[in-house]
Amino acid sequence: MSEHHPFSHIKKSDQQVYDILLRELDREHNTLELIASENFVSYPVLEMAGGVMTNKYAEGYPGARYYGGCEHVDEAENLARERAKKLFQCEYANVQPHSGSQANMATLMTFADIGDTIMGLDLAHGGHLTHGSKVSFSGKMYNSVSYQVDQDTGRVNFDSVSEIAHKYKPKVIICGGSAYPRHVEFSEFKTIADEIGAFLMADIAHPSGLVAAGLHPSPMPFCDVVTTTTHKTLRGPRGGMIMMGKDSENKWDIVAPKSGRIKMVSEILDSAVMPGIQGGPLMHIIAAKAIAFGEALEPNFKVYAQNIIDNAKTMAVALQSKGYELISGGTDTHVVLIDLSNKNVTGKAAEKALERAGITVNKNMVPFDKKSPFITSGIRVGTPAITTRGMGCDEMNQIVSLIDEVITNIDDQTAIERVNKSVIEICQSFPLYNELHE
Repeated sequence: MSEHHPFSHIKKSDQQVYDILLRELDREHNTLELIASENFVSYPVLEMAGGVMTNKYAEGYPGARYYGGCEHVDEAENLARERAKKLFQCEYANVQPHSGSQANMATLMTFADIGDTIMGLDLAHGGHLTHGSKVSFSGKMYNSVSYQVDQDTGRVNFDSVSEIAHKYKPKVIICGGSAYPRHVEFSEFKTIADEIGAFLMADIAHPSGLVAAGLHPSPMPFCDVVTTTTHKTLRGPRGGMIMMGKDSENKWDIVAPKSGRIKMVSEILDSAVMPGIQGGPLMHIIAAKAIAFGEALEPNFKVYAQNIIDNAKTMAVALQSKGYELISGGTDTHVVLIDLSNKNVTGKAAEKALERAGITVNKNMVPFDKKSPFITSGIRVGTPAITTRGMGCDEMNQIVSLIDEVITNIDDQTAIERVNKSVIEICQSFPLYNELHE
């Protein structure tokens, strides 16, 4: 290994960590990453995320920090905010949340008081922990009620959403989810939110890259506030973000203490993030977000996003041709949710067998699942990461055949080893991070 190799200093200083790092690099390079919430950042994003800005504490916001020496990290944060606003065509962006969950927490703390009712998609039906699950802060701090998908269609039933909303009068309605394969119908949610005077919050963590590319409806014209992660389909570093299509004076009569002016909602959101739930932001990650947003503004990002969708649709058709049942009958996005009940295989067993074959997916509950969240009847697959590697529809058909071979021969170690050889061959044809290999 040359002296100038990115890992040479780690090798010299800590052999144990170096060995772990190499094993992870090898795993990423030689496996098919089908977890829908994962992706591979570009090498520039990777470099910035490990860069010198990790050294800088910058509590507060650009131009109003609690520490000196922030002029350059201010530039980076301002750039990230401006690029996010351009990308999503919105007036306000806060790029400081460390994760999507923290973005959701700060948002709920802004738009609802502790004990208020919130309403989101049931976790077992494709929602997220932070949309009101009882094991999350969202279900502990707030009185949460859930809506579900229709048993026959696998899609959100708006008659049911309307009925629940009118019955419980939630302060905030959350739309979006983590295992919902279809477009989110923001306008339908908006109609219901307006009828009961609720705030509408969109969590676009999963489709945000598709939204940015104009290939998924935008929540901005319909929602009071929008949260997202910056990884997944957006292909940035791990982190969160809060946005608003339009800023406005707050409706809670919160005023600035000295002047008495009514505060803007953006100010209250900013305060909810810092000092509300976070101290110093991760400036190296914010700068890496700026790079990723810059990449997403390039014309080729739209091509990439379209390829993600085409790959997912190809995969869905191939799975159906082999007798797999898909929730909602297919996908509009990067996510395919497979119900394995008719194959007599659990999600847990499928996840473990596929991992042994070099294909990573996650077990996932399906709507009206009779199995526990630790076992599940389904698996979730997604196409962002393999699309980043350059794989297309031919590879999707190959991958589906390999998935089927594993699930059909789930206890046959020889078959699983045979699949693993094919997986490695595919991966070698689409190398990852050439810059990091000797």
